[in-house]
Amino acid sequence: MMKAISILSIGALAAISAGCLSTRQSVSATGERYPWKKNIVTTVFWIGEKPSANNPVPNRISSWDKNWSRSYGGFDDPNPAHRRNLIPVKFTPRQNPFYCALPYNDKAATGHRPEAPRVVPWFKEAYQGPGVSTCKDRWVAIRKSNRTVYAQWEDAGPFRTDYWQYVFGNERPKTTLNQGAGLDVSPAVRDYLGLNETDLTDWRFVEFSEVPRGPWSTLGENNTFVISDRKTGSELAQASKPAEDRPIAP
Repeated sequence: MMKAISILSIGALAAISAGCLSTRQSVSATGERYPWKKNIVTTVFWIGEKPSANNPVPNRISSWDKNWSRSYGGFDDPNPAHRRNLIPVKFTPRQNPFYCALPYNDKAATGHRPEAPRVVPWFKEAYQGPGVSTCKDRWVAIRKSNRTVYAQWEDAGPFRTDYWQYVFGNERPKTTLNQGAGLDVSPAVRDYLGLNETDLTDWRFVEFSEVPRGPWSTLGENNTFVISDRKTGSELAQASKPAEDRPIAP
């Protein structure tokens, strides 16, 4: 996935971005495991976006899903006139409509990138084998002014897929590379935060236990809330069965 951004006003955005202090990949002064990365140039992308001169790679696929549009359920139309309650009017998404992209992909053609076990902070705990990304579906908090939204990491970009020094480390997006864009967000994230097509936001990784309920917790086969709620419901249903209907442990 590659997403071009408007040059208009980017100079000012990048100047603000370049003057900010870099974050530390350690426990911050507030006790957060993942500190905020502040004033990051942020652009909007969407599932099903067609290729163009400025966006040569179509968003029918993602770095981790060759059938991304099909998995999602269709075209995530960014036109506000074609959206209601933060989702497209034509269908209910089968994946979380609150998604984002960061410029790192932990997967290689086979297995994971050589540096992934070292640079991805949760690699060991999230590892499920050589064919599974440890980054996909990870929760990210995104903040604009006094409003915070939560999204799941679903693609690699903008522009780069190897920039672990920024995503997990101290570096900031290169101001000489595509005006310093460091985060792509979905139309749902855009609308919840009231973002322009190109804007500045803060973001940080969060543990699932830190994510509150909200519009980001209701939809999606990949949504940790939906998965957890279904598991809880199944366990409750099993527990409520009469004793004679329950399987007898050997």
